[in-house]
Amino acid sequence: MLLKYFYDDKLAHASYLVGCQRANVALIVDPGRDIEQYLAAAKSEGMEITAIAETHIHADYVSGARELAERVNAKLYVSDEGPSDWKYQYASQYDHQLLHDGDEFLIGNLKFTVMHTPGHTPESLSFLLTDMGGGADLPMGIFTGDFVFVGSIGRPDLLEEAAGIADTAEPGARDLFASIERFRALPDYLQVWPAHGAGSACGKGLGAIPSSTVGYEKRFNPALQYQDEQEFVRYILADQPEAPKYFAVMKRVNKEGPKVLGPDHRHQMLSASKIEDAIATGNVVDLRSADAFAEAHVPGSINIPVGMLAGWAGWLLDYAKPTYLITGEETLEEAARVLHKIGCDQIAGGFDARELIVGGHASESYRNQSVDQLSEAVLSGKVTLLDVRSADEWNAGHIENARHHFLGRLPDTVTSVSADQPVVVQCRSGARSAIAASVLQAAGIKKVTNLTGGYMAWKSAGLPTTTQDKSVPV
Repeated sequence: MLLKYFYDDKLAHASYLVGCQRANVALIVDPGRDIEQYLAAAKSEGMEITAIAETHIHADYVSGARELAERVNAKLYVSDEGPSDWKYQYASQYDHQLLHDGDEFLIGNLKFTVMHTPGHTPESLSFLLTDMGGGADLPMGIFTGDFVFVGSIGRPDLLEEAAGIADTAEPGARDLFASIERFRALPDYLQVWPAHGAGSACGKGLGAIPSSTVGYEKRFNPALQYQDEQEFVRYILADQPEAPKYFAVMKRVNKEGPKVLGPDHRHQMLSASKIEDAIATGNVVDLRSADAFAEAHVPGSINIPVGMLAGWAGWLLDYAKPTYLITGEETLEEAARVLHKIGCDQIAGGFDARELIVGGHASESYRNQSVDQLSEAVLSGKVTLLDVRSADEWNAGHIENARHHFLGRLPDTVTSVSADQPVVVQCRSGARSAIAASVLQAAGIKKVTNLTGGYMAWKSAGLPTTTQDKSVPV
């Protein structure tokens, strides 16, 4: 048997190639949209990808299951559990098997046994793996998807928080508690292979270790320490991370079937003369550094440095509009690939930043100023201070006189920000607030300054902070 691990650190997403070395066939578990990595790995190992298994309809990235089925004619193994609203609508277009609790299927000499483990989503499955080619008659491990993570467990509130399906969080939590009882009954020696690691919004407090064992998780995973159902429900529904808005889109896309991109999918660089039309009709995202953007940028564009694209594009972009990228030709395809992973498929092309600057299109700027330069104005109320950190960060402590506008929801709340006086934006260190400055200017609030060093610099200077919320709710 061969087991290969793939990890996308931008999305904190883990997927797996499981191969039978006797039959030279392989299955991919929970593939991402970038399928070239799986094809290359299979080729190097002399294996044919004949199957794809998904633990559930994912919400945080675009599945590569359909792309693989289209490219190599692999068979789909997907859930038929849960309500009718959460069935794979595209599976019938390909060779497929709909799975239920207790089902088994073979890939060469590898046996996969299906466990229905609802809670994170109603249709969620886990797969027990037995290497019969090695003479085993008991499973060696379990692919848990978004059910059990290393040190955490899948959140049950995404359908309600992200997809807007009312009254599903608490029933999901109770389903999750029942699934945990089944997990506890598994042998301690089983390896645990989850679909996410630290940084994923599919749970709270995920560990950075790629795998674990059932026994270790039963002993040390905080979510598995609760014996009382009501106490567990309170624990699992509290303090979950913000659910990005694009998660609702992902649920629909992965249910209906993502667009097949194909091996020759490419994007073109556009003439600088088309930038005004792009601003008027779409999302224009400048991928340069925050400092470069602050110095000179195209009015109406927003700034998401390329390293932060996966984390914030899904929050800030309107997926109904075409997206244009201001970047060099050498980075256009990589940036587009990141956006495709989170379902932003209407990528209309790229603009060269140098051409825009030379052509006079980059006519706007904003200031970066230090705590020393801004503290008097902030404390006296001469400026409007916006704190764009998460709710947890805000509640732990914030600058007096600040108003809380979480960056991910700033496009929705920006209309409540007055342009009557200058606006200062602040986060923990200055990176997220630089993005916020661009969002504010694109919305028409022009007198914007970014507080360099953010909240940490403010605290280091010994300036006043509070945990009392005196801001106007938004």
